[in-house]
Amino acid sequence: MSENLFVDHTVESAPAASRRSMQATITHLGYLPAPVARLAASPQLLEGFLKSSGLFEASTLDPVSREVLILTVATRNGCHVCVAMHTAKLEALGVGSDVITALRDRRPLPDERLEAVRVFTLEVLASTGAVGDTAMKAFLAPGYTPQNALEVVLGIGAYTMSTLANRMTGAPLDEQLKPFAWDEPAA
Repeated sequence: MSENLFVDHTVESAPAASRRSMQATITHLGYLPAPVARLAASPQLLEGFLKSSGLFEASTLDPVSREVLILTVATRNGCHVCVAMHTAKLEALGVGSDVITALRDRRPLPDERLEAVRVFTLEVLASTGAVGDTAMKAFLAPGYTPQNALEVVLGIGAYTMSTLANRMTGAPLDEQLKPFAWDEPAA
């Protein structure tokens, strides 16, 4: 049903307030991703996601830790588009298949520092931010900071927005991402 409600806008067919963000995405990625084409129906959501994800990209968390957080949120929320896109990003960052496969399968990571990000992200979500001392100390132990802990909240916010909207709109997987397609693991 949602696929009939949410159209794939072009820059020309989108609401005027979405066009600048769409064009910026095309310039950045070289194409217009289907999720952006559908999110364009709400200029505020599109701009909100792009701004919040941009702020997250500028955070002090290192790029691999950010991608671990994003893939953790994406697999938790069952967003096949985000899982594919951020699998590609992890591969481009040179992350090993052991880490990527574990993330996609929702399993513990073989890298202790990255596992701290994954576990902390899930704990922030499960506790709605009321993480206890044990969880905070476990996150800080491999060298993360209190600032990083707050940046985890920023990343969760940005990518919860994206994953929920992508699922609501039924955003399809772009051709460029098909090699990274994901099927949600059985419960």
